[in-house]
Amino acid sequence: MSLYSDRRDARLLRLLMILFVCALSGAAQAACRDAVVLVHGNAGTPTQFDNTYIELRARGWREDEILRPAWGSRTCAACNDHAGSEEIPVRDALVEAIARSCTGKIDVIAHSMGVTLAAKQIVGYGLAGDVDAFVGIAGAWRGLWSCGSYPWNVATSTCGAQGLSVGSPLLASLASRPLAMRTHSIKSWIDQIVCYGGVCTVGGRHSSEIDGETASYTFATGHFGLLTDTAVLQVDLID
Repeated sequence: MSLYSDRRDARLLRLLMILFVCALSGAAQAACRDAVVLVHGNAGTPTQFDNTYIELRARGWREDEILRPAWGSRTCAACNDHAGSEEIPVRDALVEAIARSCTGKIDVIAHSMGVTLAAKQIVGYGLAGDVDAFVGIAGAWRGLWSCGSYPWNVATSTCGAQGLSVGSPLLASLASRPLAMRTHSIKSWIDQIVCYGGVCTVGGRHSSEIDGETASYTFATGHFGLLTDTAVLQVDLID
């Protein structure tokens, strides 16, 4: 074999090795994605996000990249608020997701009271810079008229100072605070929870719309249909 052939073969081998390494790098990069936290609503359960979980898995998220914290009482919705024991599982899930995420960023998808509960943890613990996308579904960002107006609110924890009465200290503390690089809301004008008495707006805006949001999406479905029937859109918004 000639010296020329040896050199040509060596160059070819180096080229193949470079291509192999690039292919491995590209595959690893393609597999690297944000960890996701799914936060259920008041008196709900993590299984209410089953459709979203299935969609995430179908698109390549691993089981350990999806966190679904369980929080609050399931039997006493009026007993839950945004302070104390309700916060801990959600906060822990956010911190754990950041630690697990190979991108260093996370995505948060939350429903109903889970929207404001997750938002409080993000704002209170300075996590907005770690969140790539926040999707709030059927949340009460501006409050619930069924809770009344603070301080003349319905006398329950859910409607109190750390609850969802219109103008509550909790909601005031979240107003105009950034939650993520991209923030989206999913809402309905026939939401039987947010649109109490047929009124969906607070101060002229739909209560589910989030301050500074990137976009808002409207569906003609109820409070829980907004969660179960929009799984594809939810994942589109974080993918």
